[in-house]
Amino acid sequence: MSEPSPLKVWLEHDGALLRLRLDRPKANIVDAAMIASLQAAFDAHRASKGLRGVLLDASGPHFSFGASVDEHLAERCAAMLAALHALIITMVEFPLPILTAVRGQCLGGGLEVALAGGPIFATPEAKLGQPEMSLGVFAPAASCLLPYRVNQPDAEDLLFSGRSVSGAEAKAMGLVQTVADDPEAAALDYFDKQLAPKSAAALACAVAAARGPLIRSLRARLQEVETLYLDRLMKTHDANEGLAAFLARRPASWEHA
Repeated sequence: MSEPSPLKVWLEHDGALLRLRLDRPKANIVDAAMIASLQAAFDAHRASKGLRGVLLDASGPHFSFGASVDEHLAERCAAMLAALHALIITMVEFPLPILTAVRGQCLGGGLEVALAGGPIFATPEAKLGQPEMSLGVFAPAASCLLPYRVNQPDAEDLLFSGRSVSGAEAKAMGLVQTVADDPEAAALDYFDKQLAPKSAAALACAVAAARGPLIRSLRARLQEVETLYLDRLMKTHDANEGLAAFLARRPASWEHA
């Protein structure tokens, strides 16, 4: 018997809105199965005539706790990064706006997926962050995407500290576009008023025009950070120690090498 899909996929508004819902609460881990399901959904609907937007949200109290730590281990991380980065590129190049509604925690690989879309709608108390540094590693895709969302000092703060920010603080730095108690309703209202009345053909051209610099640079930048992650970081003691310590639920012992 096959495992149920970790992603719910359906169309609304007479086929104008693609709904994608991470559906493995409460953690909604962005693991190989989730990545593959998201990739398949975007691939299947990329050429849908009349589609004018996507709304990505999640079941349960949290958007996502992030990527699978097991899949970050040295023997598995190359495959994980390749699949996640292929999904990131697919989302950045998707021809229509991707709206993301965030409740609760949106961390690590979950935030990287959100960053690859368009506007983020979040609750005031949502927690967004890249906690990878606490595990002795760094966030490759977020290193490329965050500077496009916020200024460089704020991007470096989030990437270096590993701290999470509230939805309200994320709004102040430009990471979140809209703060609302019901982010899904706010995103749907935005779609209804701002996207649904538009031409899908014109929207596709507008997305390509607005995202041109990001699209041109992202493939090269992702390859650079992926190489740094695999060929340098994962050869350090501390990266392997941090991941092992997290899985064993013990404090990490850093050697700073």
